[in-house]
Amino acid sequence: MTEHGLQRVIVEHVTPEIDAGRFYIKKIPGDIVRVEADIFTDGHDHVGGRVLYKHEDEKKWMYTPMHLMYNDRWQASFELTKTGFYQYTVTGWVDHALTWLEGFFKKYQDAQNMAVELLIGADLLEIMLTQASKPDQKKLTNIIATLRDSSKYDAAINMVLGKDVHHFIELYPDLENATTYLRELKVYVDREKAGFSSWYCFFPRSASPIEGKHGTFKDCEALLPRIAEMGFDVLYFPPIHPIGDTFRKGKNNTVNALPGDDGVPYAIGSKDGGHKDILKDLGTLTDFKHLVKEAAAHGLEIALDFAIQCSPDHPYVKKHPKWFKWRPDGTVQYAENPPKKYQDILPINFENDDWQNLWKELKSILDYWCEQGVRIFRVDNPHTKSFNFWEWCIAEVQKKYPGTIFLSEAFTKPKVMKELAKLGYTQSYTYYVWRNSKQEIVEYMDELTQTEMKDYYRPNFWPNTHDINPYSLQGGNENSFISRYFMAATLSSNYGIFGPVYELMYHEPYPGKEEYLNSEKYEVRHWDWSKRNRLTEVITKVNHARKVNPALQHTNNLMFCQIHNDNLLAYYKRTGDNIIMCVVKLDPYEKQFGHVQTPLWDLGISPGQDFSVYDILTGNTYTWNQEWNYVQFEPWDLPIHLFRIEV
Repeated sequence: MTEHGLQRVIVEHVTPEIDAGRFYIKKIPGDIVRVEADIFTDGHDHVGGRVLYKHEDEKKWMYTPMHLMYNDRWQASFELTKTGFYQYTVTGWVDHALTWLEGFFKKYQDAQNMAVELLIGADLLEIMLTQASKPDQKKLTNIIATLRDSSKYDAAINMVLGKDVHHFIELYPDLENATTYLRELKVYVDREKAGFSSWYCFFPRSASPIEGKHGTFKDCEALLPRIAEMGFDVLYFPPIHPIGDTFRKGKNNTVNALPGDDGVPYAIGSKDGGHKDILKDLGTLTDFKHLVKEAAAHGLEIALDFAIQCSPDHPYVKKHPKWFKWRPDGTVQYAENPPKKYQDILPINFENDDWQNLWKELKSILDYWCEQGVRIFRVDNPHTKSFNFWEWCIAEVQKKYPGTIFLSEAFTKPKVMKELAKLGYTQSYTYYVWRNSKQEIVEYMDELTQTEMKDYYRPNFWPNTHDINPYSLQGGNENSFISRYFMAATLSSNYGIFGPVYELMYHEPYPGKEEYLNSEKYEVRHWDWSKRNRLTEVITKVNHARKVNPALQHTNNLMFCQIHNDNLLAYYKRTGDNIIMCVVKLDPYEKQFGHVQTPLWDLGISPGQDFSVYDILTGNTYTWNQEWNYVQFEPWDLPIHLFRIEV
C-alpha cells in the first residue's frame, strides 16, 4: 500500500521546468515567473492549486493561488525581487469546502431543505480555525455557530450566500492531503546587465593613435569617451596576456611569422607568464586596474576573454605536462579544426589523471581577474571543453563573486550550445550572423522566444565578430551594415559589435572566407577613431533609445507584425505603457513599400481612433488610425524605422 493513499490530486507537466528540474531557469530582478501545471483529481470534486516559492536566503515559503485556464491547466505568477536562487513548486488539493459551496448554491436554487448542508459547511469551516488569523478566527467562529443553530436557519443561509464564506474558503484551504509536485525547481536571478547589455569589442593593441605603434591600456583610456558616447556599456577585450614565440603565426594566418610580427593573442603564454599575466606592450597590472576604474567612470564594464589554451611556451606546458595530450613521437598535440591547423596553440586535455588540480587552476584564473575588478568574461570556444567543468566552475565563481557574467562563444551544434546555456552560461552567442532572410529571422526568433529556450538561453546578437566577416557585409553596402546592426540591437536585449571595423564599415574579406583580410587577430592595425558617419549616428541613437525605452530591454516580449513584402520585416515590443514598433528594409538596394499590420487589439484602440507614431531616429511624427498602415523606403533613406507608439 502507498503512503500517499489519501492524496487524490495529480500535479504534473509543470512549466517552466528544464530537463526534469536538472537545470534552472534564468531571470533578472523585477521579472515575473509564470508557472503552469496540470492539476486534476478523480470524480467531480473541485481542486485548488498554489505556487510555492522562496529565495535561498529565506526559510518560509510564500505562495500565490493558481487559477484555472482551460482543460485542467492552471497558472500563477510571482515576482523576483532580488538576485540569487529562488525555489518554486506547485501544490494541489481536493477543495471539499468549495465543492460543498457549489452544491449548496444548486440545492438552494432547487428549493431544497438546507439544514444538513449547513451542518456540513460548519464542519468544513471549523477545519480552517487552526490556520486562520485571530480576527478571522472570531468571524469564522460566529459563522460556524450560526450555521449550527437551527433557530437561525435564514440567517445561516444568507451567510453562506454572502461573500465572507467564499472568501474564507479561498484563503484557508484544507491542505492535509494536498499533493506537492515531485520536484522543487530553481530560478537564478542575475543582475540586470545579464538581461540587458550593449557590447563593444576591440583589440587593445590597435588602440594607438600613431600608425605603426603598438597600443596600450593608456591608449584604450583615451577611447573610452568615444565608446561611451555611442552608448555601449560593456567593453570587451580579446586576450591581453603574453603571446608565445614558438610557431608564432604571421599576418593573415601565415604559418611562419616574420621578424616583428605580433602573433595571435589567443596563443597565450611565454617566458613572461600565462593567463594571470599581461602582455608587456599593453602596460602593467596597475595600468589595467586604472583602465577598469576609468571605464567604470564612463559607465563601462571591462570584459575579458577567457581562452583555455596555451602556446607551447606557456609555463603550464613544463609545470603540468599531464594537462596536455602527448603524441607517440613525444610532441604535444596542437589544436586542430580540420582543415585548419593552429600550430601556435595547445588545447588542454580534460581527460587526464590530474584533472582536479587542472580544474582548480583554471578557476583560479577567473578568481584572479575578478580580484582585479573584472565581472564579465567572454569564454572562447567553451564547446571544446568539459561540460562538467563548466557547470562546476561557473557556479563556484558566481558563488564567490556574485553577479559575474559569462558569455558563451560557441558557434557549433544546436544541442551543444543549448547545453552550455543550461549549465550556467549567462549569455550565449547565436546563429544571428547567418540569419538573413525574413523567413530565417522569424523562424529563429520564434525558436529563441517562443520555445523552452526562452527560459534558459539568453541570446547575445553580433552582426560581426573578430572571427567572422559575414558574406552579407562583404559588399560594403551602408544599408546592409545599418539594418544588420539595427536588428541585432532591437531583436535582442543583449548585443555587440566588433569595432571599429563595423562602424567604419571595413569589409575586405580574406578570399573565399568569412574572415577579414589583414585581420587584427594576426597583426596590429591602425584606425581613425575620430571618424564619424551615418552608421555611428544610428548606433548612438539606437543605444540611447534602448536605455530610455524599457520595451527594448527585453527579448522575449517580441511579436512579429504582418507586412506583405518579403523584403520588409516588422516587429513589435511592449513593456507596460512603452510600445515600440520596428520596420526594417532587408533589401539594401531597391525601393520597398508595404502595409504593416499594427496590433490594435494590444493597443486597446479601435479602427478609426487616432494614435501617434514617433520615429525616434528621424524625429518625424505620424498620425495613424487604421490597423494596416503604409510604409515606404527609398534607396537613399535609412533602411529602418524605430517607432514609439503613443496612444
